[in-house]
Amino acid sequence: MRRLLLMRHAKSDWDGSARADHDRPLASRGERSARTMGEALRAMGEVPDLIVSSTAVRAEATAELARLAGGWPCPLHLDGDLYGSGPETVLEVAARHGGDAERLMLVGHEPTWSLLIAKLTGARAQVKTGTVAGVDLDIASWEQAPDARGTLAFLLPPRMLIREEDGGR
Repeated sequence: MRRLLLMRHAKSDWDGSARADHDRPLASRGERSARTMGEALRAMGEVPDLIVSSTAVRAEATAELARLAGGWPCPLHLDGDLYGSGPETVLEVAARHGGDAERLMLVGHEPTWSLLIAKLTGARAQVKTGTVAGVDLDIASWEQAPDARGTLAFLLPPRMLIREEDGGR
């Protein structure tokens, strides 16, 4: 059994300063959400053994802020195949990078995460910015990920953890 943690990048900045979608940074709210999710996952005992992030600026920043805030002692790798790809490609990324990780976190984008959750579990999930989904896969190694099936263990949006009076908006 392996656990796949799917984290959607946190809220990005739409102020127009980034020339391309790939280069959009996080908004201040997104930075707060990423840190909160890092701390929450640590408290839940859901610290990843490895993180692989999309190369998009907002995804990489989300991964790094969550990792630092949660004190996760895991490496962070970047893979351009997580940007603008479909579920099959994402599972190939998991197979390529997963190694001996029990908990593999992928940081990426919608609609891919919702489509991937549906493919793996049959569940319909709306993965909002900053949300982390935990999917238990009935596999012995990540090489089996492309053919995996599993169950949705949890879906945790940052809005469940950040109160509006704490600057959650």
